[in-house]
Amino acid sequence: MNNILEARKLNKTYDIGKNNSQQVLRDVDLDISQGEFVLVMGPSGSGKSTLLYNISGMDRMTSGNVKFCGKEIAKMNEDELSKLRLTMMGFIFQQSSLLKNLSIFDNIILSAFRAKEESRQAINERATQLMEQTGILELRDNTITQASGGQLQRAAICRALINKPQIVFGDEPTGALNSKSAGEVMDILLEINQSGTTILLVTHDAKVAAKTERVLFMSDGVIAGEKQLGKCSKDKSDAKDRENELTSWLAQMGF
Repeated sequence: MNNILEARKLNKTYDIGKNNSQQVLRDVDLDISQGEFVLVMGPSGSGKSTLLYNISGMDRMTSGNVKFCGKEIAKMNEDELSKLRLTMMGFIFQQSSLLKNLSIFDNIILSAFRAKEESRQAINERATQLMEQTGILELRDNTITQASGGQLQRAAICRALINKPQIVFGDEPTGALNSKSAGEVMDILLEINQSGTTILLVTHDAKVAAKTERVLFMSDGVIAGEKQLGKCSKDKSDAKDRENELTSWLAQMGF
């Protein structure tokens, strides 16, 4: 299977004061294959979110190399990185961060209008299809104050997918949701992955992690372990077995 993303010797160091620095990533190597569903776990401060930000070009690496779809991120200027993130990547965060002055539908289509790669009609049709797929089409004209947290996160998923990205990055996308809404959001992400979109998530939640294909465990800025779970089925008994298997492995890793 072809790699969609490759990181080699990735380092990130932050200056935290005069003559002081903190190294958060340490010579990280990472391969993500086209169509994979990968999850990153680890204790707070282990470097999970920093890894996501650096491999997606949201932050500049201190040293090392990241290739995304064959493009070397470190060699891109800010305009090139911005276009890459807009047209080839999707992002979902813990908070949906939708704009208050726009309807939910307009929030979803905004980045597609900025990309200017499709007609207005095609963008509107795709947004309608995504809202129907995620079960929020009836909220089309609502403002963000007229929807629940779970519904807003579904809208954020639609926004992340509107430009047909090669990969979707998520930083604790279910972290602000109750267990029912979190499960529903994960089911949507599984469906998206099964249609061919590569996904990489960061989370603390083992129940969420158990639905993914491969789990990476970070500790002190390095990938300290990896657990292959395989593709997730809709069988509830299988889901429980996966969660128990993962929880046992995480305990061995010291989580």
